Amino acid sequence: MEVTCLLLLALIPFHCRAQGVYAPAQAQIVHAGQACVVKEDNISERVYTIREGDTLVLQCLVTGHPRPQVRWTKTAGSASDKFQETSVFNETLRIERIARTQGGRYYCKAENGVGVPAIKSIRVDVQYLDEPVLTVHQTVSDVRGNFYQEKTVFLRCTVNSNPPARFIWKRGSDTLSHSQDNGVDIYEPLYTQGETKVLKLKNLRPQDYASYTCQVSVRNVCGIPDKAVTFRLTNTTAPPALKLSVNETLVVNPGENVTVQCLLTGGDPLPQLQWSHGPGPLPLGALAQGGTLSIPSVQARDSGYYNCTATNNVGNPAKKTVNLLVRSMKNATFQITPDVIKESENIQLGQDLKLSCHVDAVPQEKVTYQWFKNGKPARMSKRLLVTRNDPELPAVTSSLELIDLHFSDYGTYLCVASFPGAPVPDLSVEVNISSETVPPTISVPKGRAVVTVREGSPAELQCEVRGKPRPPVLWSRVDKEAALLPSGLPLEETSDGKLRLERVSRDMSGTYRCQTARYNGFNVRPREAQVQLNVQFPPEVEPGSQDVRQALGRPVLLRCSLLRGSPQRIASAVWRFKGQLLPPPPAIPIAAEAPDHSELRLDAVTRDSSGSYECSVSNDVGSAVCLFQVSAKAYSPEFYFDTPNPTRSHKLSKNYSYVLQWTQREPDAVDPVLNYRLSVRQLNQHNAMVKAIPVRRVEKGQLLEYILTDLRVPHSYEVRLTPYTTFGAGDMASRIIHYTEPINSPNLSDNTCHFEDEKICGYTQDLTDNFDWTRQNALTQNPKRSPNTGPPTDISGTPEGYYMFIETSRPRELGDRARLVSPLYNASAKFYCVSFFYHMYGKHIGSLNLLVRSRNKGALDTHAWSLSGNKGNVWQQAHVPINPSGPFQIIFEGVRGSGYLGDIAIDDVTLKKGECPRKQMDPNKVVVMPGSGAPCQPRPQLWGSMAIFLLVWQR
Repeated sequence: MEVTCLLLLALIPFHCRAQGVYAPAQAQIVHAGQACVVKEDNISERVYTIREGDTLVLQCLVTGHPRPQVRWTKTAGSASDKFQETSVFNETLRIERIARTQGGRYYCKAENGVGVPAIKSIRVDVQYLDEPVLTVHQTVSDVRGNFYQEKTVFLRCTVNSNPPARFIWKRGSDTLSHSQDNGVDIYEPLYTQGETKVLKLKNLRPQDYASYTCQVSVRNVCGIPDKAVTFRLTNTTAPPALKLSVNETLVVNPGENVTVQCLLTGGDPLPQLQWSHGPGPLPLGALAQGGTLSIPSVQARDSGYYNCTATNNVGNPAKKTVNLLVRSMKNATFQITPDVIKESENIQLGQDLKLSCHVDAVPQEKVTYQWFKNGKPARMSKRLLVTRNDPELPAVTSSLELIDLHFSDYGTYLCVASFPGAPVPDLSVEVNISSETVPPTISVPKGRAVVTVREGSPAELQCEVRGKPRPPVLWSRVDKEAALLPSGLPLEETSDGKLRLERVSRDMSGTYRCQTARYNGFNVRPREAQVQLNVQFPPEVEPGSQDVRQALGRPVLLRCSLLRGSPQRIASAVWRFKGQLLPPPPAIPIAAEAPDHSELRLDAVTRDSSGSYECSVSNDVGSAVCLFQVSAKAYSPEFYFDTPNPTRSHKLSKNYSYVLQWTQREPDAVDPVLNYRLSVRQLNQHNAMVKAIPVRRVEKGQLLEYILTDLRVPHSYEVRLTPYTTFGAGDMASRIIHYTEPINSPNLSDNTCHFEDEKICGYTQDLTDNFDWTRQNALTQNPKRSPNTGPPTDISGTPEGYYMFIETSRPRELGDRARLVSPLYNASAKFYCVSFFYHMYGKHIGSLNLLVRSRNKGALDTHAWSLSGNKGNVWQQAHVPINPSGPFQIIFEGVRGSGYLGDIAIDDVTLKKGECPRKQMDPNKVVVMPGSGAPCQPRPQLWGSMAIFLLVWQR
């Protein structure tokens, strides 16, 4: 249900010059959250120190009109000023559980299209302290001609930290230093940047066999505690030593179970053993238990290096490596090489000929080859030679050379590769040599040199290979050398000469090369050809969507332009209005070779011609649409967010008013704005208050103002504002307004704190007390709270009103104190009066104290007021006179009594210049809570009266 009320007021507009209140963006970074270093002025751009794992909160406070858009970016801690690609578009940057790698300089960029963007930055320094690592190294040197040996021990302590850590060495519980013990030396190695400290024990003595502790500290920065590591040095301390149960190279057959034992032969303390595999992790099913590694049913893919490492932080880790080779063979290939000396590419009688055979095997050098001719073993002779490891061919390749080729040498040659005595199947390849054995040629079939397909369809590129034998075909890109094939490979082999592409995209367009391989055929210069792939795709147009505003009666030209497409031309353009087909626009002059746009002209904007226009552009492959929304609607208002102190609180009625200001976006683009429709609705409520606000001619940059009254503390409201012209309603703008209380207000007479805002007027919890004050209202109370203590509501009696209280239930104990500290005030008068309401109800009530902290020379706290014991279930007011001699703070101290029924609360704290009222207790200010026998103070009515003020003024 919407309640509507209209009230028209005449306005006297001020004249506007230039851009009026439009102003470029200004920015300032406020850091909050869990900063380690908190200063009283926390609005500054300095190094922001935070502990790793805490929450980083940075807020970019912006001014400028229109409201600037904020973008957060980050650079690393180096000198580079290049922004990272990832950005956060929000005024508040929040990083949960920040990591050390997220430290660096953060930039807040605010821009609103007026002037140049505002850029501010702050460096975030993430503090951390890792666990230290202690390693021991020993040296033995001969002294005086081998008469005796001198043993020196180095204890090296290393830690990663920020800031650099401070090291303390201890023997047992005694701290070690150069001055106290000549037998020790403590130093920092070069280039360790404060990360390492070495304790040197010179000419080891009996008392040096002890427990040593390396304690590292960052001096409790960010509350990071010290850490320590201890090592016990004995006369048996020794680095680890290993041996393997197998040879360093282990060759096995596929399917076998492999077990390798890594045996410790030395080391004190007892070393830890660990197995690793390179490259990649241990095979699936492998079991590493202690020093034993078991791999069941080993396969060829399990080949690789297996490392056993033993560590005990003494000396260097001991490492043994096993190269596991699982016998396997694959990829049998052959090559036919004509007479190289005569640079021939054909087989000719009387010339030499070489046949080569190769397989990829593990282990490669254990492969044996055997040649057969026409089914019989080839016999060595002066004209038939079999060689191995031809330097011109891959390693471990067998070649059969035919010297001075005769007709009788024609036949079928078979090459068989095998692992003698191993259960690995042989691989063989067959080569036929005859007068018909000729080198290859390659060509593109007729009509297939250019392949044109539509985006998203499959494509097939084909090259034909002739010759005997026919080798595989290798495909690659020509015009994009750095680009890979769609498969992600630089080369792709096909046996039939066809490259098949699934769901082609426009970036696959280009020239492709096909060439013959130099294996499984003639080992000669590759033959090659090229195929052009054209991928057609629908047009892309601009604008995709455009909002066109014009005053009634004025003409409009709509233009839809082709950005790209294949083919790059407009085959047809169809215009529609509200879905209905329009007559085709005038044709583009014949002189134009290929039209790249389509236009529609409207002679005059009217109510009937306003609406959605659509231009559908086609290039015979597909179509794209330009959308135009044509109207005479006014643009939306632009709320002004830089109003100084827009909130005015009324402490007696618990209501507040709000100064709402705005400008009109592009008022001259359409007909003049006649009035505004203002709708105000409390969040989580359905009813809205509606007002009509008439205006005279509004110019660009004019600031309009309206005061909202009788808003309820602490509620927030949604405000909607809609301009109206002769055309009708324009675009609506909305914003949320929040109640905010003053923080360290310069005018102390306005500095009344109702605690309705989460910032609690700048009050902070004292870090030196035992527990904290709690902010709550009747809606947020714990339903299981202790009865017969504490207030049910705040001073206003409304369930939404907040107050501050101390919870005295467990784990609180007798005498525990909670302190709430105000902002720092600059004393400008001799006397001040602190007024506040307190609620002290319960049989275990302790004490409520008011202290004044003087900041003249250090911090000095003095008691100004104190009250103890049960005062009944009522809110009562106190007025406390103070006379600070300089800058000061006020402190509310709650002291826990003898039991849990001792909750104390405060509300509506006011600080005024001058003396306090003579009456310390005002009967009208006493509020008796429900159930105590007296009525509550009546609640003020929302929207009981709404004052309306509208000003047009120029800044």
